[in-house]
Amino acid sequence: MKKLSCAISALFLVSCGSTQLVETKTSPAGPDGVQGKIVEEKPTVKTVDATGTTFTDADRVGEIMNYLASDDLKGRDSGSEGIEMAANYIKNYFKSYQVKPYFDSYLDTLSNFKKTSYNVVGVVEGNDPDLKKEYIVIGAHYDHIGTIAPENGDFIANGANDNASGTTTVMELARYFGTKKNNKRSLIFALFSAEEKGLLGSEHLAKKMKEQDLNLYTMLNFEMTGVPLKGKDYFVYITGYDNSNLAEVSNTYAKENLVGFLPTAKEYNLFQRSDNYPFHKQFGVPSHTYCTFDFTNFAHYHKVGDEVDLMDFGHMAAFVNKIIPVLEGIANAPTQEIKITSK
Repeated sequence: MKKLSCAISALFLVSCGSTQLVETKTSPAGPDGVQGKIVEEKPTVKTVDATGTTFTDADRVGEIMNYLASDDLKGRDSGSEGIEMAANYIKNYFKSYQVKPYFDSYLDTLSNFKKTSYNVVGVVEGNDPDLKKEYIVIGAHYDHIGTIAPENGDFIANGANDNASGTTTVMELARYFGTKKNNKRSLIFALFSAEEKGLLGSEHLAKKMKEQDLNLYTMLNFEMTGVPLKGKDYFVYITGYDNSNLAEVSNTYAKENLVGFLPTAKEYNLFQRSDNYPFHKQFGVPSHTYCTFDFTNFAHYHKVGDEVDLMDFGHMAAFVNKIIPVLEGIANAPTQEIKITSK
């Protein structure tokens, strides 16, 4: 997330056949001039998830996370070689699963950051002749803070939870809709750079889409979903809980108490601290972030300790499987169900 206040810093102190991502290989430099990884698959066996959905699993999630949060990417600082590698990896992933580039290229260069940095933006067009004119942005930031002062000889802030986890969630959702093509509304999958510099990637894209008069219905963002909440009767919270009825809509489609209210999120105004906020400002539509980081379940925010071996891949896979019917419901409902709450 965007750098938090001192108050928050103080708080820190106290079986069916399917396919699975199994390996990657380095690709030659492409037209964008960067190298990355190409997705390869082979058959494997999945067990049925508790939700009844078997789309993804811990092994597949782990393969993506192990690349995005690897030392090779050197913390994915915006404008660095490492984040270009990540951008190319995401681009190849989109291409592999029939997610088209939203612009002329998957890589959209930021206009508000001095170093060359890219958002990675793909689209799955809706299959309804009318509803496809309405768009849903599904996003996460894929940058982190790069290298920092060393701790015990480690100086790479790998950013596994922040935010390789949210990035992986969006990539798997893009794979689902890219292959199923069962969405009536059009879905834009956006991975943002320069969030850690002040939400610059999402600000760039929101402004650009507003200037193009995009018919945006809602923006759904994913941030720090790598470890489960503890002691809660819900699976995930959303920022700006009171701003719309998204939680109610989500829980209806999930058929469980999936989304809850985290008082700390409201206390520290997390609604304004992630990539949902620029879309709220530009479009005035329901714009929220799904998150499972609650300030008590992960102690390595913006530290070198934010490592992939601390992530719960089973939890992450379960979240993807649980959120799929929610997004299907929102994308396919005959009317726009998510409404801004009157204040």
